[in-house]
This record gives sequence, C-alpha cells and structure tokens, in this order.
Amino acid sequence: MPVTPTIVRDLLELNLFRRCDWELRAHGCVGDGGNGCFIVPYHGAELCVIASNGGGWDHLSISLATRCPTWEEMEHIRKMFARAGEVWLQYGLPPAKHINAHPYCLHWWRPQHREVKLPPSYMVA
Repeated sequence: MPVTPTIVRDLLELNLFRRCDWELRAHGCVGDGGNGCFIVPYHGAELCVIASNGGGWDHLSISLATRCPTWEEMEHIRKMFARAGEVWLQYGLPPAKHINAHPYCLHWWRPQHREVKLPPSYMVA
C-alpha cells in the first residue's frame, strides 16, 4: 500500500464535530485540515479526539472524562479519521518512556513517510 503523507482526510470535513473553542484556547487559532479538537458522539458517549499531523506522524488521542475508550470506540474513531486500508498503531511503552497527561486517554499513530511492517497473516489471524 502506498504511504500517504497526511492524516486520513481533510479534517475540515469533520467540522460538525470540531471544537473551535478548545482549539482557540489551547493553540490560539482554529485547527485546519490536518489538526484539530473534536467531540464525537458514539453510543451515548462523547469521545474527545485530538488529531495532529506533525513531526512525520499522524496522531489521534481519544479520551473520555471518566474511563478509557473501549476497543469498539477506538476502532470507530480510527475508521472515521483514517483512510480505508491504512495501518495505524498503538504502542505499549516501557514505564520510563510513558507520559500520562490524561488518565483515560489512548492513542493511534501512523508514520507518514514509511510503510508499517506487518507480521505474517497466520500470526495475527
């Protein structure tokens, strides 16, 4: 699969969910087609999403106020923000490298300029 250099889609397409007030407060400007803050309703929950595309990585932070997102919620956001067929990653870091700015936040990552290597399909089936 070809490597694409920017986050899934033009995030301006998701302006229905965009929180311009958060963007202004946090960054002094409204987000753009590759960066922004969003609230996505999903099965009665409000998923807070911060999307960014700097430093050679596409990144999605997904959080809720009182609990971590479920796998179903994480997949919903990935499918909403990512191009079909893209491989996104979650990392398990050693404690010395773990930064926890929010206790109920999980992340999706995708390198922009290199292909993600996958294990053989028989290992993940």
